[in-house]
Amino acid sequence: MTSELETPECCPRFDPALWDGKVLEWNNKRFIKDSVTTQFYAPLNFGEVITRMNEKAIRTGADMPDWLCLSDHTSESNMDLYLAVDREIAGAENVTLSGKFLTKAYEGNFEKTGEWCADFEGYAKSQGKEIKKWYMWYTTCPACAEKYGKNYVVIVAEVQ
Repeated sequence: MTSELETPECCPRFDPALWDGKVLEWNNKRFIKDSVTTQFYAPLNFGEVITRMNEKAIRTGADMPDWLCLSDHTSESNMDLYLAVDREIAGAENVTLSGKFLTKAYEGNFEKTGEWCADFEGYAKSQGKEIKKWYMWYTTCPACAEKYGKNYVVIVAEVQ
């Protein structure tokens, strides 16, 4: 049996306490953007796209703070990904996000996404916040979620 320490780490272990119930102020926070093809909101080429984004960042020596990668489900056939980086990346679509962002961490199977979203709406209201834009952060790949025994997802919403 291979121990966790002997298994190559793809995704770092996620600490939900750092992201649960936080309000973040971003001022031109850097990201690179790419798109994933989805079918009825289910990603078809997520691994390929995130690998491509990671490789672009690594080639330029960029750090990827917190391994933060926001998903924006723009339609049932497209999801935009925003990978946090610490500098402009040549050959990538560079974007920035600014504003106030409310976060809440959830754990479990993706089938619970509807429940999580309903809970988050109530949470935002209880904090006196109005949601302007939603993002999902799938904190680990399926293999690492299985390895760690936890599948954390963070809802990150721009609020006012």
